[in-house]
Amino acid sequence: MVNLTINGKKICVEDGTTILRAAEQNGIAIPTLCYLKDINEIGACRICVVEIEGMDRLAASCNNVVREGMTVYTHSPKVLAARKATLELILSEHDYSCATCVRNGNCQLQSLAEEFGLTADVYRKVIKKVSWDRSFPLIRDNEKCIKCMRCIQVCDKIQSLGVWDICGTSARTTVDVKEGLSIDKADCSLCGQCITHCPVGALHERDDKDALLKALGSRDKVKIVQVAPAVRAAWGEELGLKPEEATMQKMGEALRQLGFDYVFDTNFSADLTIMEEGSEFLQRFKNRDAHKFPMFTSCCPGWVRFIKTQYPDMVPQLSTAKSPQQMFGAAVKSYFAEKIGKSPKDIISVSVMPCVAKKAEAAYETMTTDERGRDVDIVITTRELVKMIKSANIDVAKLKDKPLDDPMSDGTGAAVIFGTTGGVMEAALRSAYFLATGRNPDPDAFRAVRGYHKGWNEAEFDLGGAKVRCAVASGLGNTRALIEAIRRGEAEYDFVEIMACPGGCAGGGGQPIRGFEMFEERGARLRRLDVNNPIRFSHENPSVGKLYDEYLKAPLGEKSHHLLHTDHLGWKI
Repeated sequence: MVNLTINGKKICVEDGTTILRAAEQNGIAIPTLCYLKDINEIGACRICVVEIEGMDRLAASCNNVVREGMTVYTHSPKVLAARKATLELILSEHDYSCATCVRNGNCQLQSLAEEFGLTADVYRKVIKKVSWDRSFPLIRDNEKCIKCMRCIQVCDKIQSLGVWDICGTSARTTVDVKEGLSIDKADCSLCGQCITHCPVGALHERDDKDALLKALGSRDKVKIVQVAPAVRAAWGEELGLKPEEATMQKMGEALRQLGFDYVFDTNFSADLTIMEEGSEFLQRFKNRDAHKFPMFTSCCPGWVRFIKTQYPDMVPQLSTAKSPQQMFGAAVKSYFAEKIGKSPKDIISVSVMPCVAKKAEAAYETMTTDERGRDVDIVITTRELVKMIKSANIDVAKLKDKPLDDPMSDGTGAAVIFGTTGGVMEAALRSAYFLATGRNPDPDAFRAVRGYHKGWNEAEFDLGGAKVRCAVASGLGNTRALIEAIRRGEAEYDFVEIMACPGGCAGGGGQPIRGFEMFEERGARLRRLDVNNPIRFSHENPSVGKLYDEYLKAPLGEKSHHLLHTDHLGWKI
């Protein structure tokens, strides 16, 4: 242990603790900008500097450790003057058109500028503009970049993709796509973790709100929206709703006020995915000699992009099942279109997703047919939905819980946990057990695959006398470690679930940005919804059963294959 004094307060902390953490542990706040715990502790922004007695120069508190007898001042006149000057310099290279910025009101730089009372330009503004393909789902505005390097570190250390890098020297130093590539030529998975970890508005998703507003104004079209499981765990965070108030039914009312004719729950097609993917796994498992294992889940488009660029030889091991988003879109423009007597081309199919990669997935040529057009026409993120609700002046606190529309809104507890790591695997195993044995297991029998871990979860389960070896990973760095272990022969599995974002969709790149990780709390909300759902098995979803009875006939059948499955080799990144 080490004894030191911070702002006159004598404290004792573990040896090796940084000054920043020592202060934090003792209720002393030090502002930061580039800092991300255990990821970006490089002292690049100089906002966290402190004065140490006996030293002439100020020191970054995020990467300097405590010493015995050290005396530290975190808010001395010298420190405050240095922080203010640093902020003024950062702003001289920053486009602070805050009113039109996607991060207005939720920007660390904006908050610091307000805190330090910066109201006038001190230095001449020098802003470098860089062209960018604005049609790509991920947008980078160089003129807003503050060179904190968070995006680089998150992409390298957490996602293992190295899309971003430092380029240029001296005053020309900036962040850009590695090796001078355009973003569409880089191995970007579109996980969006760089967006959620950027402290300003330099990175954001492509804005599709205007396209949606135009579509909602089409009086001759039927406007249909589906909402992903993880969205319900996060949408109320920036709207002043408590978790128990931010219900799916209340969100449905907000979507109707925005102009949608029908509001559905993607939980329906999550259950449908389990019927197809679970049946596919059992079919492959019973015919092991004809297939290579493990079989990988395919509902996360960020993960699918990752395997296509990093391990293309393993793409055939993906389940051929479309993601729940795309399955829902296909069902809307076939089954539901027939029910309401409309042509698929008279329907605008919209999805609200916690994900940036879903925007790209909806546009793949394999998700479009001549008779239906695109399965999903427009994808917006949770963040975009919240902004649309705010701009429409909808008072969500006064909305009543009203049922969603029929016949595609029933969802089980198994479906809602699709939004958290391990949920797809658990849902699949619940129904695979039933399909293999004819009886339901304890719905919590597969709890061993739950939760976020560095590395991955693994477990072995008995499915009617057959041992099934399972693994679950979230975060692409963890995914790479898992796949490399499989390729080296150090690990062997039958069924593997992968989600690109740490913690799964609950921590997705399209979720509200809070400045700290929320996937565990959001995942816990989804788990509670599962426990409280009267139906916890996908194969017991009555609406899914009706879809098979009336239209699809059977999982993996001819019609199911045509509508609900895809060729992962049929498109290129």
